[in-house]
Amino acid sequence: MTSAPALLVTTDEVLLDDLLRLAAASGVTLDVAHDATAALRGWATASVVLVGTDLLGRVAEQRPPRHAQVHVVGHGPLPDGVFRSALAVGATEVAELPAADAWLVELLTDAVDAADGRVAGRGRTVGVLGGSGGVGATTWACALALTGSLGRRTTLVDLDPLGPGVDRVVGLDEAEGVRWDALVSSHGRLGSRSLRAALPEQRGLAVLTWRTGAPASLDAVAVREVLSAAQRGNDLVVLDLPRALDDVTSEVLTRCDEVQLVVAPTVAGVAAAGKVARAVQPLTERLGLAVRAAGHGVPPAQVAEALGVALRCEVPHHRRVAEHVDLGLGPVHARRSALARAATGVLDAASPARRRRAA
Repeated sequence: MTSAPALLVTTDEVLLDDLLRLAAASGVTLDVAHDATAALRGWATASVVLVGTDLLGRVAEQRPPRHAQVHVVGHGPLPDGVFRSALAVGATEVAELPAADAWLVELLTDAVDAADGRVAGRGRTVGVLGGSGGVGATTWACALALTGSLGRRTTLVDLDPLGPGVDRVVGLDEAEGVRWDALVSSHGRLGSRSLRAALPEQRGLAVLTWRTGAPASLDAVAVREVLSAAQRGNDLVVLDLPRALDDVTSEVLTRCDEVQLVVAPTVAGVAAAGKVARAVQPLTERLGLAVRAAGHGVPPAQVAEALGVALRCEVPHHRRVAEHVDLGLGPVHARRSALARAATGVLDAASPARRRRAA
């Protein structure tokens, strides 16, 4: 068994030298197998498997077990038949050097993170959307992210182009860092470490949002890569979702571990939330309610019954939240505030998916 996060299968000395150089830049140790039989011994335990084109055919003949991170590497131009053999070994990518050097560094860097346990598997992903306009869904998403960042590597992703901007709500609007406009035109795989390092960050919380002005149009491929990198590089990912369910948002909903629908406990609020719930339920079985607490209106239990959606929590009212946000303090600047305690309760509880597995 190999204890290295990455396994390289090759007898090509030039390819080996190049990959050792890239591995050194990533801080990763390569376990090198010089034949297909030796490769199988470390195949299942490696975080990433790199198969040189020189041994690809022989490895394919061995019918190795399926592995989520198998990649074929070689110097260009690649020989005929590479892609057919790549499919036979279950490879997800065929990388041509030297063009793919930067991509491989990011891939190996992520392997180090996984092997060192800095992030255990894929980060828990919580989506938040409003059942009606002005219900405070962005504030609740920010409260979850700020509370989660106390002890968890957390990234807050703003997917609502018409929202206030999560950086303003959490007090990071003047922080330097990449926004969506710099990412929507990017192509290729994003590394989890490089993404987090590029974002505005403060006290364990990184945020991705929009610059002031007309928002850029989100591309499904770019959003998919950003979300994948964020999940690999964090313990918790919180998504501020728009109420308009376009193709991008619909796909994101399927990738959430749980989705919280923030509902105002009024007749109009429940009616509007019912339309949103009916649109979301075909996309996820992990929908729950976060009902705004009020001294009047429809009781939270009745809201849940009317919508046919499980009640996850009551979001307490805090009359000074707007003032605190305007001052750049964020909605949960005090750990013992009612909003912080509610967010802690949600994050400490098992997700609906985990509860089903335990049942």
